[in-house]
Amino acid sequence: MAKTFIRGANPYMPLWEHVPDGEPRVFEYQGEKRVYVYGSHDTERTQYCGPDYVVWSAPVTDLTDWKCHGICYRAEDNSILFAPDVVQKGDTFYMYAAERNGSQIMVASSKTPWGPFTNPVKTELGFDPGILVDDDGRVYAYWGFCGSYCAELNEDMATIKPGTLREHPLTHCNAPWAKDDGHSGKDYFFEASSPRKIFGKYVYIYSKRMEEEMPELGVYEHCNGFLSYKWSDSPLEGFRDGGDISFNGGEILMGEDGKGIMTYRWGNNHGSVMEVNGQWYVFYHRQTGTDEYSRQAMLEPIDAAQDKDGKVFLGKITYRNGEPVSSCPVEMTSQGAQVNGLDARQWISAGYACHLYGGKEKAYIAPVYDRREDVSAPVKEIFDGTGIGFRYLQFGSNTPRTVTVQMTANKPVTVSVRLDARDGKEIAVFRADETKTEYSVPVSGAGIGKHAVYFLFSAEENGPVAEMNRFTFD
Repeated sequence: MAKTFIRGANPYMPLWEHVPDGEPRVFEYQGEKRVYVYGSHDTERTQYCGPDYVVWSAPVTDLTDWKCHGICYRAEDNSILFAPDVVQKGDTFYMYAAERNGSQIMVASSKTPWGPFTNPVKTELGFDPGILVDDDGRVYAYWGFCGSYCAELNEDMATIKPGTLREHPLTHCNAPWAKDDGHSGKDYFFEASSPRKIFGKYVYIYSKRMEEEMPELGVYEHCNGFLSYKWSDSPLEGFRDGGDISFNGGEILMGEDGKGIMTYRWGNNHGSVMEVNGQWYVFYHRQTGTDEYSRQAMLEPIDAAQDKDGKVFLGKITYRNGEPVSSCPVEMTSQGAQVNGLDARQWISAGYACHLYGGKEKAYIAPVYDRREDVSAPVKEIFDGTGIGFRYLQFGSNTPRTVTVQMTANKPVTVSVRLDARDGKEIAVFRADETKTEYSVPVSGAGIGKHAVYFLFSAEENGPVAEMNRFTFD
């Protein structure tokens, strides 16, 4: 029987799609509950985003089964659209579209969650709008870039209710382009406002530009790869310390000095959290290519809890005596919603790698745009010492006997297949050269069940030695 191709992994949309900044929403329409994702659309390839938005959705019972509903909004002046948000009030869905590179926020409406969203009206909001429809029907908006703002909206969903505007509910980062206005501080607000109501509290999710070293995460300079949050009893003020939910720098290796090393090319981050069918998830994005113009939608299951004092915890939570006491970012994986691991006996694209580390230059996942079911995003710029890792694969109850790798080598290179860690047990090894593009070799001692798998490349010659396309076990 012919092998099938993994789909609905991480990134969860097809590898040819590039939707960053995704705001997840669970909407019920005509009796069906689905998760809808509204984000930017990286189609320009040489700059952020593009002139249209598309909508993807999945049933709440299966976050690996994503469907594209097509274009839902296009800027009337063909300008570049930055990150949007969509909310429902009554029987109407409202899209906040960020035209002209996010400098003009329009609100358009639809009677269906996938649009098209029409009749756009200019709002009084600013960059990266995030909207919260409260339990009592009141509507709040949050926005800002290196400076945060929030306010209650009037019934028109576009204008600010007098007396409700709050400036700098969070202190902002000290980026070179941030205003020196006396409102910077350790909240490090960068952009990407996303309000949510969790456990009856108001949770302000945002992109943080970290300005202090975090050796445990391999951060030694300014870094805006974090999705972080604050929480409050009030929608517009009083936000208290929360934590970090997601970080797109990949697996963290610990050096002998106890300091962390990132293993993925981090970049800006934007997204939010959503409870789906009883499980909480963080939706965020990763970088592909060598710039930030081909980002892709990712998700990870997270924990959500509240302590006896009302504090909200999101991410990877540590408990003591049954009480949440701290949280940190969840790990970045290849599996996403496939929490038991990717089926190792299907074809797995190298583009699902969540670990790209080592070698003279940093390997990268090449963006692909060809809309084929079998399209694979290759890993390029593989040097001597490069490691490519996937977390996690599922071998099932039978130990695999072979591993097949499709790759192109332009110089002789040895490939070692490791289990559980890049320095873990070697379960296969082979030599590749210019004469072949597929290698099938025996596997020894892989075991059963769920494991991380790493491919380590070693070569005697300088320069890039190979590209990896996809692999499978049998």
